[in-house]
Amino acid sequence: HPRYLGVMPAYSAADDALTTKLVTFYEHLKDSSVPSHQATVLLFDPSNGTLKAVLDGSVITAKRTAAVSAIATKLLMPAFAEVLCILGAGVQAYSHYDIFTELFTFKEVRIWNRTKEKALKFASSVSGPVRVCSSAQEAVAGADVIVTVTMATTPILFGDWVKPGAHINAVGASRPDWRELDDELMKNSVLFVDSRDAALTESGDVILSGAEIFAELGEVLKGTKPALPEKTTVFKSLGMAVEDTVAAKFVYDAWSAGN
Repeated sequence: HPRYLGVMPAYSAADDALTTKLVTFYEHLKDSSVPSHQATVLLFDPSNGTLKAVLDGSVITAKRTAAVSAIATKLLMPAFAEVLCILGAGVQAYSHYDIFTELFTFKEVRIWNRTKEKALKFASSVSGPVRVCSSAQEAVAGADVIVTVTMATTPILFGDWVKPGAHINAVGASRPDWRELDDELMKNSVLFVDSRDAALTESGDVILSGAEIFAELGEVLKGTKPALPEKTTVFKSLGMAVEDTVAAKFVYDAWSAGN
């Protein structure tokens, strides 16, 4: 069935926050003005279970996903990264562009999308110059940081295109039978994930390639595993409910302070 409703509950003791995100996913919609993913986050008071706020989960999802990719990129990208490549031109492409160009300095940003019109629209609507490429291979060639945010179900990024030492944030292909990256890239890169358990049950790129997971991103942040930025690295992002929890609490606290 091409549609689903997901429920993502989480509690963070450190942030004193309890949430659940409700997310719908309708693939291949004829009305392209409606996003494939739509979400709402419910924030509760952990002390008594009272509903404190209803938040726009689509905005939170877009921004927290890009923020986690940015953390991975800061840790894993090569020392002298000059070219950013984004494959895909949807909501996640915009959020990744915004935070990546805010945090990092790239001499060139490239984009490719299956529908070139969407890539052209993206390039004309963001704040800085973006080169629209006619093929994924053209966009990827020589890129130091690559972001894949597509609805692809079969690989659109191939290992023999990728510059040695590049860093890839693989954000799409969130089902066990979907792929964005080919076997060569998966097996010849150092693989980092947000969650081992999730990657081994939800990520087609990980499951179907048989690639070995080197570390969770949290292990790198804690210093128990090295980052290895000199290697070709892949960060497979699937998203975790606790990311929504922390983001929702941040938004709620900022709103409360404003009031």
